[in-house]
Amino acid sequence: MGKSKICDMLDIEYPIFQGAMAWVAEEKLASAVSNAGGLGLIASGHAPKEIIKEKIDIARQLTDKTFGVNIMLMSPFVEDIVDLVIEEKVKVITTGAGSPGKYMKRFKEAGIIVIPVVASVAVARRMEKEGADAVVVEGMEGGGHVGKSTTMTLVPQVVDAINIPVIAAGGIGDGRGVAAALMLGAEAVQLGTRFLVSTDSIAHENFKNKVVKAKDIDTVLTGQLTGHPVRGLRNSLTKEYLKVERFEGGQENPDFERLEKLGQGALKRAVVDGDVKNSSLMAGQIAGLIKTDTQSCDEIIQELMKETTEVLQERANMWGV
Repeated sequence: MGKSKICDMLDIEYPIFQGAMAWVAEEKLASAVSNAGGLGLIASGHAPKEIIKEKIDIARQLTDKTFGVNIMLMSPFVEDIVDLVIEEKVKVITTGAGSPGKYMKRFKEAGIIVIPVVASVAVARRMEKEGADAVVVEGMEGGGHVGKSTTMTLVPQVVDAINIPVIAAGGIGDGRGVAAALMLGAEAVQLGTRFLVSTDSIAHENFKNKVVKAKDIDTVLTGQLTGHPVRGLRNSLTKEYLKVERFEGGQENPDFERLEKLGQGALKRAVVDGDVKNSSLMAGQIAGLIKTDTQSCDEIIQELMKETTEVLQERANMWGV
C-alpha cells in the first residue's frame, strides 16, 4: 500500500487514526499510536485547559511524531482549549459535538489542520465550505455518541459529495474493515474500540475483559429519546436507562431527570473504577470481533496493515488485476 494524501498531510506512516474516546484517549495512548505510525489523539472532553496542557506536554515527551487533540465543542472550557491548541502549536485537531466554524479563521492562521467528525453528507459539505482539511465520517456502528447512518452507506456518499479527504469510522476493527473503507473511497480509518483494549490503554481491565468477551449482539443504543444516542455494551445501567426511556418500560412520561442522573459519571466508573454493571461501557459493534487485550498499539497497527495488504492483494488476484 502506498501513502494516502492524508498521510502526507499529517506526516504519518499509516492511514490509521485512534478515536478520541473520553477518559481513554489520553497522552499515553495517543503517543503510543503515533509512535506506531498512526495518528494518536488526546481527547479534551470537558477537562479544563490546565489538564490538557499537561497531557500535551507529556505526549511531547513520549513521542516526536504527529499527534492531535480532539476538541469537544460543547465543553464549558472550549474557548480555553481553542486558545491552548493555538498557543501550543498543535499540528492537527479533530472536533466533535458541533461546528468549529467560528474558530476556523484562528485555526487556519495558526497553521492547524482541522478535521471535524461528521455523521451526514450535509454536515460534511458545510465543514468543507468552512475550511476543514478533511472529515472523519462516523457510522452508527461505532461506540459512544453516534449518528443514524451506517458506515457502509454514509462513507461513499460523503466521498462523492466533497473534495477533501475522508476518514472512515465506526465498525472497523481489523484489516478487512480497513480494506472495505478504502474501497468505499476513504483515505484513512479511525478505530476506537480496538485501541481501547490495547496494553497501552489506561481503561480498567474489567472494561477490557467485557469487550473481549462481547458477542456480536452485545451492544445497545441508549439516549435515543434525548436525541443523543450512545452505543455501549449491555449491562444493568443500559437496562435501567432503556426502561426509563420507554423502549422497554412502557412509560408514557419519561423521567428526563432520572436519565440525566443515570448518565452522570457513568463512563468514568467504567474506565477508571472498573465498574462494569452500573457504568457506561462505550464500545462499538466491532467488539464482537475483538478477541484479545494483550496487544500493544504497535502490534495492532502492524497487524491491521498486514491484513489490509493481504486482503487487497487477494482481491486483486481474484479479479486478475
